[in-house]
Amino acid sequence: MNRSFEVLKDVYKPYRYTILGKVTVLETTSGTFVVKPKEKRDIREIYDYLKSRNFSYFPPLVDDSREGVHVFLYVSEISLPMEQKAQDMIDHIALLHQKTTYFKTVSSDTYQEIYEAILSNVVYLKDYYEGLFDYAFSQTYMSPSYYFFTRNYSKILSSLLFVQNELDLWFSSVKEEKKQRVCFIHNNLSLDHYISGDQGYFISFDQSKIDSPVLDLVQFYQKEYFDLDFSSLFSRYQEKFPWNEQEKKLFFILVSLPKKVTLSNDEFSNCHELRDCLDYLYKTEELVGPYYSVE
Repeated sequence: MNRSFEVLKDVYKPYRYTILGKVTVLETTSGTFVVKPKEKRDIREIYDYLKSRNFSYFPPLVDDSREGVHVFLYVSEISLPMEQKAQDMIDHIALLHQKTTYFKTVSSDTYQEIYEAILSNVVYLKDYYEGLFDYAFSQTYMSPSYYFFTRNYSKILSSLLFVQNELDLWFSSVKEEKKQRVCFIHNNLSLDHYISGDQGYFISFDQSKIDSPVLDLVQFYQKEYFDLDFSSLFSRYQEKFPWNEQEKKLFFILVSLPKKVTLSNDEFSNCHELRDCLDYLYKTEELVGPYYSVE
């Protein structure tokens, strides 16, 4: 990148440049540009595909001819409350999914593999937390973190049992399906990867792919669950791009999986990590619960 960057400085003649992590912002008399290292994905190919689907919510690519780097037009962000930015992002991710969705033919193994992957995770977490619980009770004097864990172990276990039961129901409803709805997903969705400017702009498409739209919202929820009212965001998304019952159930299964808590010798960190795990479970219960309530 260094050689390419020197060439770019000669081409654009910036009067100021700012290094922000992996990207460099060039301020020039002809405009402001962002220089970012090229990843494995062909960003030009991605942009061309999205444009063909009438979706253009991404920063303009100015130059991709340089070895090792892409040059994008810099997009100024408008300061918005987090909640409004999240609403805008939900609107645009629903539009992205809607514009690129299709049903692909799948083999009989496709849903079986999804089922087994999630089940394997459930079994692993059940064994892990059961071992942690047994170890805590073997201590003559429990540390604060182990005491806190044992008091809340039942909450973690009930979440795992819920996931396992729902997973079995989900699989029984999809195992005979021969098609799967997929679309172009960002696959790294967060508020940090969305810019509120004169329009909305998604950035960081390096992990994007064709897959289930469920995955984008799972990732977004896991990153932003604590600071946002995800129930209203989920409803807003469903109004614009409704999912079928199997897709909703898969989403609820994936977000309901407890996080793995790794305890260390730092009691403060241990208690903080356990609190985060429980906050996640209670927040998720608020999201999922209404969909299982009997009217």
